[in-house]
Amino acid sequence: MSMTLSQARVVDPVLSTVAQGYQNNELIFRTLFPVVPVEQRGGNIIEFGREDFQRYNTARAPGAATKRVEFGYSGKPYALVDHSLEGKLPFELMQEANAVPGIDLGKIVVMKTQAAIQIGNELRAAALATTAAHYAASNRITLAGTSQWSHASSTPAVDIQTASDAVRAAVGKRPNTVVLGPRVWSALKQHPQMIERLKYTGRDSLTLDMLAALWDVRRVVVGDAVFEDDTGAIRDVWGNSVVVAYTDTSGLNDGGLPSYGYTYRLRNYPLVETPYSDRNSKSWIYPVTDSLAPVIACANAGYLISAAVA
Repeated sequence: MSMTLSQARVVDPVLSTVAQGYQNNELIFRTLFPVVPVEQRGGNIIEFGREDFQRYNTARAPGAATKRVEFGYSGKPYALVDHSLEGKLPFELMQEANAVPGIDLGKIVVMKTQAAIQIGNELRAAALATTAAHYAASNRITLAGTSQWSHASSTPAVDIQTASDAVRAAVGKRPNTVVLGPRVWSALKQHPQMIERLKYTGRDSLTLDMLAALWDVRRVVVGDAVFEDDTGAIRDVWGNSVVVAYTDTSGLNDGGLPSYGYTYRLRNYPLVETPYSDRNSKSWIYPVTDSLAPVIACANAGYLISAAVA
């Protein structure tokens, strides 16, 4: 009798807890694509239609059948992808660390390995969110010239209001989240309109909380993560884009909120397999695996501003 994958895999529960609890504060993919645990590696994205906004004739004559309405449906298919890396801890380093109280190099190796996997998750989420083809024409704009927020004549607040109105018109909910590329945030802090508003706040510099209040959203976050490309150059993961979205995992529970996106992740992942000794490299090896896929569940609940700065 052959073993299943779960039977064959030996898991270190303590180190798996370290991997599951690890979160790099520079990574913000969960903001647009909150994590939802799933039981299978494949299925259909739960999508919601416009049933909440339709007007129904609810009148019923005696003895007549009651009209029915359905909410939510299985949409496009998704497939989770396993992402694995092994962290290596030389025997010599472990021996030296054991001589110093309070140092657990095994946990450190697991966290650093998970960090490397998480960068990939951030890149995949950013690629989804910043690709114009994923949005309807009414829910995207590409700025140029004096309309870019790096130009003094631009109007960021007007652009955000336009985005908010477009999302509300499409899904009946105003966006609650704005994601900024790092250069976009830098330009906003120097923008004349923002500096003018600072005069009435008693603050010396613009904060993200102030921006959220100004734009009437729950949160504004900056995608500060960077990565090294194939040429060795360091690049911003989120580029110079702005994503305005309504995103909320409670849509899965109440069957009606049109959340922009989710990250489907296999339940109890990421996991760390039991470390093993590699005699050839004289090292302990820590295998870390995550199984997940970010998906756009309702593109109309988002709005993309491309090339927000020059």
